Formats: sequence, C-alpha cells, structure tokens
Amino acid sequence: MASLATHFSAFVLFFPIGIRRLLSSSSMYLHNPSQFRSKLWYFSDPKWKNLDLYALLVALPIASFSELFLFFSFSGHPTYRFSFFQQSLTLLAFWVLVILIFVRDYVGGTLLLNESFVFLFGGVVFLLEYSVIGKGVSGIAGAVYGLLSGLTLMCAFSCIYLSVMPCAFFAEFFLSSGMVFKGTWLLQVGFSLYTDAFGLNGCQNVSPFLALPQNEDVDVHCDLVEDSLRGAALMQFLFSVHAILVLVLAVGVFGVLASNRNLRYGEARGPLLAEIESASLRMRGVLPELEME
Repeated sequence: MASLATHFSAFVLFFPIGIRRLLSSSSMYLHNPSQFRSKLWYFSDPKWKNLDLYALLVALPIASFSELFLFFSFSGHPTYRFSFFQQSLTLLAFWVLVILIFVRDYVGGTLLLNESFVFLFGGVVFLLEYSVIGKGVSGIAGAVYGLLSGLTLMCAFSCIYLSVMPCAFFAEFFLSSGMVFKGTWLLQVGFSLYTDAFGLNGCQNVSPFLALPQNEDVDVHCDLVEDSLRGAALMQFLFSVHAILVLVLAVGVFGVLASNRNLRYGEARGPLLAEIESASLRMRGVLPELEME
C-alpha cells in the first residue's frame, strides 16, 4: 500500500462502485420499499454500459500479478515483501468475487451459486482484506490503516447481513456508504502519507525498497515524537471530516432522489424493476388460489 499510485487505484475501485450502488439502491427502495431487494451488481441496460464491471475483470488480475511479481523480485524488508504477497491474494479474491457476480447475473444462478452465497463470499473477501490492512506497520501509518480497517469491517458485516436479509436497505446503505468512505479515505491517506506536497509536517515517507532495520516496520518516519503525535491527531481529525462529508453526501443523495422521481437512477426505471414487479404480480395471483384451497 506504500505509494500514492496504489491508493489512487483503490480509490478508483471503491468510490465509483459505492456511488453507483448508493444511487441505484436508493432509487429502487424509493420506488417501492416493500419490494426492495439488494442486488450483487446494479446492471445497466443495454449491457455494454456496464464498462466498470468489464474493467474490473481485466484490471484486478493485472494488479494481482503485479503485486505477485514484486513479491518475488523484492529483496528488502521482509514485512514489506510479505505484504506484496498478501495484497496479491486479496486482489485475486476480489477478482473471483467479480467473476461470481458476472456468472450469477449474466449466465444465471444455480442452487449453490445464488445471491446469498455471493454476498457471503463478498463478506469473506472484505474480512480477508481486513486481515492484511496495515499488517506489521506501526506509527502513524498503523493508526491510519487501523481506521481503514474499521470501514472494511463495516462492509464485511453488511455483505454478510445481506446474504441473510437481502431486503434490508439499511445494510445496503451501510455497504454503499462504506465503499464511498473507503475510497475517499484511501485517497486522503495516499496524499497525506506518500507525497511531499501534502505530507505531514516533520514526517516523511519511508520507501519499502530501502533497506530497513529489522525492528523498524514503518511507512512514515517522523523526526520528533511531537511530530508523530501531531500527525496522528491530524489524521484522526481528517477521518472525522470524511465521515461527516460522506454522511451528508449519502443522506443528501437519498433526499434528492426522494423529492424528484425523474432523477432516480439505473434499474429503478429499467428491466430489473419490471422483472421484480412481474414477480410480485405472479405472487399476488398465486396467493388467492392458495386461500381458496
């Protein structure tokens, strides 16, 4: 994780997906709350508009193999070397999750490959990411990644809850908002810890390709203890600012969609909604027959 490029890539992964899920799920819920059911992916119609899903299918394995290449070629500090391998496995797990979503919604689900299983697998993938975030890193970076791990846990538990209760909009809301929050926070961490222009006063990035002592597992080195404490306090303050902004954004999006039907997004006006409504009508046709019997 020790570079601006990797943090920006993670921002590009999480932020757009979180925004799209927030818009689509809120639109569907507002159309008919009693019929809401969370989806693995909110597809567009026609299918070629789902360029983000196709991009993930291509980009994630490339990123995973790149991390694996660094693992085999890197000869520096063992903590950093092993982190490349962990990150490679995590990216590969997210790639498998995208493949499952693709197969489930494009080819059709089976008894085993249903939405509940894929949501559960998504929760496991987020837990895997949680287990490798900031692994073995101390100092300011360790505290910052500790905050990030809390967001990852929120996404994991939301996925697990949706695997049991797919009609729970609050879990979908937490999942979408958590992904948006993860994206913005990763971008903030990349600028604050791994750039000179936006870096913390008195602290500097420690390159993982430099030879470090065995007992120094840090991404950011501060000259004085006061600089380290001030930097940690500033990052906690920025985390609170991000939390407020994401909350205002999520609630604001929901409020705007609730007040204006024409702005509702994606599948709230597409073929999936028609499919849900037809299924509801079929159920209404079945229920009277069961009551007569």
